[in-house]
Amino acid sequence: MYIVKRFITMLVTIWVIASLTFLIMKLIPGDPFASDADVLPEEVVENMRAKYNLDEPIPVQYVLYLKNLVMLDLGPSIQSETRTVNDLLADGFPASATLGIQAIVVALIFGLLLGIIAALNHNKFLDYASMIFAIVGISVPSFILAPLLINFFAVKWGILPVASWGSFQHSVLPTLALAVTPLAVVARFMRSSMLEVMNQNYIKTADAKGLSSFKIVVSHGIRNAILPVVSFIGPLFVALITGTFVIEKIFAIPGIGKYFVDSIFNRDYPVIMGTTVFFSTILVVTLFLIDISYRFIDPRIKLTSKGD
Repeated sequence: MYIVKRFITMLVTIWVIASLTFLIMKLIPGDPFASDADVLPEEVVENMRAKYNLDEPIPVQYVLYLKNLVMLDLGPSIQSETRTVNDLLADGFPASATLGIQAIVVALIFGLLLGIIAALNHNKFLDYASMIFAIVGISVPSFILAPLLINFFAVKWGILPVASWGSFQHSVLPTLALAVTPLAVVARFMRSSMLEVMNQNYIKTADAKGLSSFKIVVSHGIRNAILPVVSFIGPLFVALITGTFVIEKIFAIPGIGKYFVDSIFNRDYPVIMGTTVFFSTILVVTLFLIDISYRFIDPRIKLTSKGD
């Protein structure tokens, strides 16, 4: 029953986001065809407005907008007359998703490992060294780290290529630039959670029963300490796979970020609304799946609501 309620809530959330996006676009002053009105005949501009249903009353536009969303049709791009928003997302999403997935894998593997090592060596050298790295990783933004990586690995040492896309080697530097900050955050999350878990009574009981340190850490410590990290992964995962605009710009990656930024400057309303709803849908669905995954990570958690 809980899963059904959460699923309905997910659909309502997506509808609210889509509606607010539509409303905000209508409240923004200006017109995507305002610049054309000075150089094109009025009849041509009116025909262009009619093509995108901008001559209809706002309630009619809203109904058509929702109808198209249900049909998974995000509409045509205003600036690219021969392509739809679906086409732009289909072109840009694979690159953004590939880069984001690689970054999240690196962040999770090394972040969890760093956090566990720091917790198991509390107040020792490895703990201090891990946390210094985490603080530096959080403090240095990706748009500063990216040029540094380019300068050393591409310009000075010539180890990796830069400013193009097509092979795994081209994705290494942007992946590192994206992964360092979430890696540091995951490490701090895992360290704090692991320290709290390892001081619980059931850990002391398991130790008193003679269980090996490895089994205590893996079976009881990590499994319970990872729950706060899972909550953090959802929004982070969506942020990374849907395109990080600055990194994509710096490394000339043909991802979603490029189309989204261009659509803002060009007042391409269908692209703005389409990419916003696309991002939001992935986020809401991911959070829904994470809620469900809690039950499998920790069997003590029951998927029930207050009324069940």
